[in-house]
Amino acid sequence: MSGHSKWATTKRAKSATDAKRGALFTKLSKAVTIAARLGGGDPSANFRLRLAIDQAKFANVPKDNIERAIKRGTGELAGGIIEQITYEGFGPGGSAIIIECLTDNRNRTAASIKHILTKYGGSFGGPNSVAWMFEQKGVINIAKISDDLELELIDAGSLDIIKDSDTVTIYTKPNDLKKIKELLEKKGTVIQNAEIEQVAKEKKELTGEVKEKLEKLFTDLDEDEDVNNYYTDAEA
Repeated sequence: MSGHSKWATTKRAKSATDAKRGALFTKLSKAVTIAARLGGGDPSANFRLRLAIDQAKFANVPKDNIERAIKRGTGELAGGIIEQITYEGFGPGGSAIIIECLTDNRNRTAASIKHILTKYGGSFGGPNSVAWMFEQKGVINIAKISDDLELELIDAGSLDIIKDSDTVTIYTKPNDLKKIKELLEKKGTVIQNAEIEQVAKEKKELTGEVKEKLEKLFTDLDEDEDVNNYYTDAEA
């Protein structure tokens, strides 16, 4: 729960219903479009675009969809202007939430996010109401890691390596994400996800009905096509 949603959603994409898979494809395509708009359509010269394309490919987004998304970003194809908007707010139990959206309709998105938060007892917050509780880090997910590779990653500057039952999460300084990702690729490691995330400085433990409400809130965010990522200080 303490990480972002897109990774968890991407992992479920292959077994998801067509409707949910379509929503995920829309989210990932928007990320490709905005990356191409901000840094150009060449992934070798635009690291953000490369990350967005890698995520889309891992989720099995069709190649044609990715190419159209790039062309919309560079202006080769017509389409609505997509904006990046970040909302801060509070969820059940006073949990802090940062919600990153990509949208072509600011008013629609604001109303939708407000509805989701208030539905579960949360509320909007002002600028920096919760952002100060988080810090940016590079985050990479892989399936497994050897002891030798773990030591090599630490030597290369990785901040932390967390092993769970089905994934390994590697944390880096934002500026080191590219270097660590390329090191893993040279070793032939399959990267499931890599991006800059907002990581909570301290975790808040929620239990019982409060935790259930927060999980339902996040399910609604997962299903909103304008929500690209979200982060919380709630402990999983």
